Amino acid sequence: MTSTEIGEVRGDSGPPRPSAPARATQEAAGISRVADVTEASQIHGKGAYGTIQGGGTLHLDDVETTYLVESGRLRVADPVGHDLGFEDLVRLHHRRDRSFEIRYLVYRDFRQRGYIVRSGTAPFDFGVLPRGGSLSRTPSRYWVRALSERTSFQLPEIRDLLDRARAAKRTLLVGVVDEESDLTYYRVREVSPRGHLPTVDMPPEVAGTFLEDRVSIFDPVATEILGERAFFGCRVGSRLELSLLEAVYLAEEGVLSLQEGPGRRPLSREQLLRRALRVEPDIPRRLPVYRHLRSVGLVPKTGFKYGTHFRAYERHPATSHARYLLHVVPPDFETLWPEVSRGVRLAQGVRKEFLFAWASGPSGPRYMHLERVRP
Repeated sequence: MTSTEIGEVRGDSGPPRPSAPARATQEAAGISRVADVTEASQIHGKGAYGTIQGGGTLHLDDVETTYLVESGRLRVADPVGHDLGFEDLVRLHHRRDRSFEIRYLVYRDFRQRGYIVRSGTAPFDFGVLPRGGSLSRTPSRYWVRALSERTSFQLPEIRDLLDRARAAKRTLLVGVVDEESDLTYYRVREVSPRGHLPTVDMPPEVAGTFLEDRVSIFDPVATEILGERAFFGCRVGSRLELSLLEAVYLAEEGVLSLQEGPGRRPLSREQLLRRALRVEPDIPRRLPVYRHLRSVGLVPKTGFKYGTHFRAYERHPATSHARYLLHVVPPDFETLWPEVSRGVRLAQGVRKEFLFAWASGPSGPRYMHLERVRP
């Protein structure tokens, strides 16, 4: 993401309206050219619009041209000299690029917030400098992708954007434009959740009773250790009830043996997994994330009340609130943006962090944090 750097320029905190707008000519591929060197310098010097060319002329891209015309700082003519107003430009650029309106609304919003905005290198739409920054000394703070709420959230696409932004040490922002042209910004980061719970010495193999969609433990010593110290399951009276996911995990760890029916018929790990998959077919996808959360000192519990797979605690669940709400998805996950918006808004409303988690080979799960922000 580059631009011509010619010294310090200042951001544009609003749409000033000079008495004599500069003149530009619309050229091919959405580029306009300001030929007068003095006008070019004035336009570029106040807000870092466009790119200075050899000889001092200024090239403006489609969103820059349209914004400057809307704000009254520029007049544009087509190659034969006919004036192009704001409506003409919107129609012209939309015919060339169906996503123009979405990009323009995001660009316009950043400009009116006082940011310097530069065209991005695909797949990013813009690079946004911090307030008070200059092209000669300040790198972009955000790399921005502008999307419509009607497009789908595609994890591979967002993951690729995130990886590119992280490699360049930039912050990824996704600007989502809704049907009323309001904007919601999501800051996207990769995180490595960690907890602070000590390791607990597990009891010798515990007998659990399989009950169709859960497992019960009646032994009081095992109930104390697993329930009160290691934070598995839920105490119901004197017994401990485990979810099927917890039971599969503990069976694989060699902690739990299973039996069922009045005769206490033994149930092997393989039989447990087959039974569990009938009830919860997504256990193989959730189990690696659950196992990893446990390994890094977090306590994962069901996130059903929040519409997610897990809520995860950094400390004792009885004395602290969960920090994370996690939704475990396949690597090729795709959904609607309103679904993402609902999850993020709910998590932030209860002071938690919303994470997408997915298995990522031998390196373990990856965690993507989405946060609604106001730049």
